[in-house]
Amino acid sequence: MAKSGADVAINYRGSEAEAEGVAEACREFGVRARLAQADVGVQSEVERIVAETEEDFGGLDIAVSNAANSDRELFYEADMSGFERTVQITMWGAFYLLRAASRRMIASKTRGSIVIISSPHSWWPVPGAMAYNMSKAAIDQMARTAATELCSKRIRVNMVQPGWIDTPGERKFFEEDKIQDLGSKLPWRRLGNPEEIARGVVFMCDPASDYVTGSSLQIDGGIQLPVAEMHRLETPDAVPGK
Repeated sequence: MAKSGADVAINYRGSEAEAEGVAEACREFGVRARLAQADVGVQSEVERIVAETEEDFGGLDIAVSNAANSDRELFYEADMSGFERTVQITMWGAFYLLRAASRRMIASKTRGSIVIISSPHSWWPVPGAMAYNMSKAAIDQMARTAATELCSKRIRVNMVQPGWIDTPGERKFFEEDKIQDLGSKLPWRRLGNPEEIARGVVFMCDPASDYVTGSSLQIDGGIQLPVAEMHRLETPDAVPGK
């Protein structure tokens, strides 16, 4: 976003040094960057950082909801505090930002753009991830409904659905060797990288994409394709990992 000329507010909860590193990288492109400390699971904190950002930058044109939480446990054995925390951050956090940003854009008559980072988990019932799955499914419907309600305000709402992306968060669930092995078995035979998702977000926010709203952009290396069924073609290239 900074490379494309946007002033950027970077939300973080506890990792201030990492957030400042992102801000410094943004400033190298000649834009303004500020830190916005908040727990997105708390509505008042989200509303505060949105208001502060608008005041500091003199307006709010873009909002990107990216925060999420996830654990891996069977729903009938899950620790409910962790289960509820995942829903609070992943679903309610996205709603709080969507609502706060929309209200600011409506008040200022800004033809803004809001992007919700969704996931294939919104339609793929991955076992051991019910809280995350249902939260992502909910924000898909949330984004489409918001897009419908905000059309008259000329505020666009879209989704980006990343596939399996190579981020530090994946190391919460898998060892490095396992990540690389499973990545090689994906349809595109590798994990995606954050920059590939970023380019999709920039496309959605670009004023040149004015006719795009209520849409979902899948950047997933083909994970939604029926690759498991391709063995019926009986060709080596049709089998994942071959």
